[in-house]
Amino acid sequence: MRIALDMTSEEPIYLQLRNEIVLGIGSGRLAAGDGLPSVRQLADDLGINAMTVNKTYGLLKDQGFIEIDRRQGARVRVDSTQEPHFPTLWQKQLTLLMAEGLARGMTRDEFLATFEGVFEQLNQGGRIG
Repeated sequence: MRIALDMTSEEPIYLQLRNEIVLGIGSGRLAAGDGLPSVRQLADDLGINAMTVNKTYGLLKDQGFIEIDRRQGARVRVDSTQEPHFPTLWQKQLTLLMAEGLARGMTRDEFLATFEGVFEQLNQGGRIG
């Protein structure tokens, strides 16, 4: 999986990495049970600190996207049951994104077209943006 990080971004590297992995899972480029590189390997590949990757993996584990086993390493979580707090969290994030769009003059039709386009792109395993 190709991971693109912007070292000049205001967004922390660990969050960028988290988001790239979640996009990979959501688009199907990373499937349930797929292994992720070791912390050290991914840090070396991306040219970042191993603690940054470790923080990302911890966050992904806490959020239910991956599971970590000392023998097998990090893997995309096989159990796809929904986390109980997910719908509420997702709605809060979507509400904020919609509010930002409305504040910038986005219309309902523009929002729905964007939403549908992103949904289709992810369903086809494509990269967004």
